Amino acid sequence: MNIAVLAIQGAFAEHIDKLKKLGVDCIELRQAADLEQDFDGLILPGGESTVQRKLLREHDMVEPLRKKIGQGIPVLGTCAGLILLAQEISNDGDVCFGTLPVRVQRNAYGRQLGSFHTEEEFAGIGRVPMSFIRAPYIESVVNRNQTEILATVEDRIVAARSGNQIGIAFHPELDEDDRIHEMFLEMCRGV
Repeated sequence: MNIAVLAIQGAFAEHIDKLKKLGVDCIELRQAADLEQDFDGLILPGGESTVQRKLLREHDMVEPLRKKIGQGIPVLGTCAGLILLAQEISNDGDVCFGTLPVRVQRNAYGRQLGSFHTEEEFAGIGRVPMSFIRAPYIESVVNRNQTEILATVEDRIVAARSGNQIGIAFHPELDEDDRIHEMFLEMCRGV
């Protein structure tokens, strides 16, 4: 199995380290030519969503990735990755992929000082550590019939799944717990 990690900005190295620890091969997506490689899943890391969106457009990667997502490749978007996937962004009208039927709010917990760590239930896994850094949250699910809420913190949705896409407001790559990545890898294996 080979997992592609968007490596243009943000916490991509931490995802790669986590995947290597789990014995999975990775490729880094830095330019459109990298998309010609075969991969079984895609991770969109945390970072600065506006910068990532700009670089994706400059490198002509938006449409090819949107097509792959539409064709069903499993995707895990964390923090900024969730924003890139979101169909709607309440405080920013510039949608990137628009494939995950959720409405998110960027920097919903405020600036860096609003960052925090907690532990809450995650559907199908149990209690997991959650590190929020200038994080978004999901204000609403656009289509409840297609979208499963996976986790909430203080009545705010922080993780959701729709088909082949998982969007998470926090950073599972920064914690020792591997279960979210393992769940994603099971999706990639078709388990």
